[in-house]
Amino acid sequence: MENYNVFDCSIIEFDRHHSDRKGNLTVVENGTTLPFDVKRVYYIYDIPGGESRGAHAHKELEQLIVAASGSFTVTLDDGKCKRSFLLNHPYQGLYVKPGMWRDLADFSSGAVAMVLASEVYQKEDYIRDYNEFLNYKNNRI
Repeated sequence: MENYNVFDCSIIEFDRHHSDRKGNLTVVENGTTLPFDVKRVYYIYDIPGGESRGAHAHKELEQLIVAASGSFTVTLDDGKCKRSFLLNHPYQGLYVKPGMWRDLADFSSGAVAMVLASEVYQKEDYIRDYNEFLNYKNNRI
């Protein structure tokens, strides 16, 4: 696996199909609009004010994080540099490469974070301790 940094992660904008009378439609498809095939989807919602989510990294997992409703900030950390992204459009997603520590915060009222993941849940892929994460990253250089 490559040793990615925060500048390898970026916002992906999806096509919007608009109808004046019927709202908008955005399509996300494996092999076409995504850089990986989705094997798991989950939602984070009803986050109490002032709370944050995330606070972990993945060794192999790729993710696309979308503000399906409302807004929140995702801060990525590669062990040397941090980069924050405001997600507030359902037609955009943040592509998160493996090896990034992530924190989600500043959730607006009613915010829904939708996460599309490249693999099913695997406990061994998670790094939940920040010092362990730094050690993991430093040993990959």
